Amino acid sequence: MPRYQNIVILTGAGLSAESGLATFRDKDGIWAKYDHSDVATPEGFARNPELVYEFYNMRRREGIKAEPNAAHQALATLQNKYDGNVHIVTQNIDNLHELAGASNVIHMHGEMAKAMCTHCEARSPWNENLSASLKCPECELIGGMRPNVVWFGEMPYRMDEIAAALASCDLFISIGTSGNVYPAAGFVAAATEVGAHTVELNLEPSDTASQFNDTHHGPATEVVPAYVGSLLKNCAVDA
Repeated sequence: MPRYQNIVILTGAGLSAESGLATFRDKDGIWAKYDHSDVATPEGFARNPELVYEFYNMRRREGIKAEPNAAHQALATLQNKYDGNVHIVTQNIDNLHELAGASNVIHMHGEMAKAMCTHCEARSPWNENLSASLKCPECELIGGMRPNVVWFGEMPYRMDEIAAALASCDLFISIGTSGNVYPAAGFVAAATEVGAHTVELNLEPSDTASQFNDTHHGPATEVVPAYVGSLLKNCAVDA
């Protein structure tokens, strides 16, 4: 396997599924139980904030119980030991990458462990339930606290940083994603345009699987550590 200088890794819900967190688009996933327009859009929040608070308070409680799995651990090891640049971009709002030891993770869809104030746009660490009666720690106004999560119709975070990383990458790896949510689904095309080698690691072929140079399908806790191991074999340090 070649040695790469700039690696960009995109992770999705499939990475955290084996940690007990539900995916979205599987037949038993989150969107089979909830209409995303009710709980994951600004319009849904305006219509029924209590439903949205209940939905994300439940997800926060579930997330607090979750622990990193072997795939998270492998990616953290890669980032910490590889003799090149390893950027982790995640669609996940959990903190399992960080708990596994990864650093500088780009959470393009926000973070469950933070709240955002709609009055002043301040982000604050938050592990308790959210409600309309809470006061913002920054501006001290009441009624504006919402999950720090990017909803449908909103712009993902840190897209300039992601674009810059993709523009210079020579290896792009997509892990646990469906391939049908943009802009993330377009990252493989952006990486291909700059000549990067592209790899999909997924439980089953995604909607964009045909766009990748290389695909490995199976449980994330199996295929991710195996692929990371092959990368580290070409590294100057021991895995």
